[in-house]
Amino acid sequence: MPSRNDSVVKSLVGAIGGPLGRRTAPGVVSPGFWRIERVLLVLVAIAGVIAIFTKTTCRINGWGDPYRYIGMCYSDWTALWGARGFNETPFAPFDSGQEPFEYPAGMAIIASLVSLFVPRSLEPRQQSLLYFDINAFLAVVLWAVVVIAVAKMSSRRIWDAAMVALSPAIILALTVNWDMWAIALMVTGLFAVAREHPWLGGILIGIGGAVKLFPLLVLGAFFTLAWRTRRWHVFGKIAGGAGIGWLVINLPVYLIDPKRWAVFYTFSSDRGAGFSSTWELWNMTIGRSAPDLVLTADTISLLGIIFFGFWCLGVLMLGLIAPYRPRVAQLSFLILAMFVLIGKVYSPQFVMWLVPLAVLAYPRWRALLLWQLFEVFHFVAIWMRLYGMAQPDQARGFFPDWIFSMTVLGHIASLGALMFLVIRCILRPEEDPVRRVGLDDPLGGLFASPQRRGARAAKGRRKAGTKPRRSTSEPTRARTGTSEPTRARASATDASATRTSPTRASASRAASSEQGES
Repeated sequence: MPSRNDSVVKSLVGAIGGPLGRRTAPGVVSPGFWRIERVLLVLVAIAGVIAIFTKTTCRINGWGDPYRYIGMCYSDWTALWGARGFNETPFAPFDSGQEPFEYPAGMAIIASLVSLFVPRSLEPRQQSLLYFDINAFLAVVLWAVVVIAVAKMSSRRIWDAAMVALSPAIILALTVNWDMWAIALMVTGLFAVAREHPWLGGILIGIGGAVKLFPLLVLGAFFTLAWRTRRWHVFGKIAGGAGIGWLVINLPVYLIDPKRWAVFYTFSSDRGAGFSSTWELWNMTIGRSAPDLVLTADTISLLGIIFFGFWCLGVLMLGLIAPYRPRVAQLSFLILAMFVLIGKVYSPQFVMWLVPLAVLAYPRWRALLLWQLFEVFHFVAIWMRLYGMAQPDQARGFFPDWIFSMTVLGHIASLGALMFLVIRCILRPEEDPVRRVGLDDPLGGLFASPQRRGARAAKGRRKAGTKPRRSTSEPTRARTGTSEPTRARASATDASATRTSPTRASASRAASSEQGES
């Protein structure tokens, strides 16, 4: 219970009755209607109302300059409604007579389908407002889906999902773009894999990658675990499903118009250093004092590929040399966080990509709130900077570049600190908040539950009258509640450390796990 073991939550719940008492029995006494999942849904509903309320300035005055910047209520939904022709035809991204839609095929389909519900008989301002409201409602629903999926994947730490439900970063950035669709597909894909449905999980991840590319990056985590556990067939199913999901969305769009389908990829390749990126920070600081060191678009593309490639290789090596098998959420967060840091642009909504994975990788309220505090500062700073650029005469000197640079640096440093904490937990699994309560890897699925499958197989062999084979798989915690990582430094319990034959202690633990399961 977070009110018992998390100091931040313990200090905050004093106003609503204090921490859970010692004489209570959570999980034993029926909560009645107010089950944890329903409480989480209520929290999402409240946070969703707050998220939409923060856009009141634009809802009243419209989404034009300067209100969308000074009110921090800019939204691509309303900006693209007229700029990309949705006000004329619902399927504007696929109409050669309209401006190209610079987003992936999946997002083009979502934007078009939602626009079908907006009557073109309304006034232009009412059309954009209704389009915003429909998208906002769907985003809140998807937010709820993400929260419930995180709760289910958190196992006994179900209250960790409240950090997603009450995330300040999501509250502020929810209505900027359609990113919540990709986030929901990624998280539900991870949930399916965790429930040992690799094909379904891969398909959901692939569809998410057709909406925004970042969900595909979690395949790197499964690749690392496949290498470590030698379960390549599991990774093959996940990757195959991802390929199917991606093709199902992209292939029809490509066949309709290959050039318009490729706009997103050419646009991303040709763009230079965008807002709030590490590259823009370099150009704003080092580049101004040394113009020869200003980074061009081609240079940024090359450096980004090199840095990200070496980082992924480093994550792979970390996953192989760690004393105990890293968790899926930890590896996925490290890969995605670096992708955000070396990207050509850091849009305000990109922080939402990381929130569910951060909660699953390092569920500590203090660390996550401090990280998001810096993200909130950056969120405010980027709109103030855009306001100054949109109103150069009225807002001259309103928001100096050095302040904006400091907020970008704060975003980079705080995210880097969170990445360091995750890496430390991988190298010292006894400090992992998840494994300290006796859990192994709630997201591991077929990578993390060999004993459950071994127990089912042994039970089937006993019924058939055949002799069970000795288990040589990596011993992991089964449902008996035993936490292996607490002994990670004392003995290697990993498949990589027992490739030839398991140790005597490992074999006994595996046998006890199988007996406990059956």
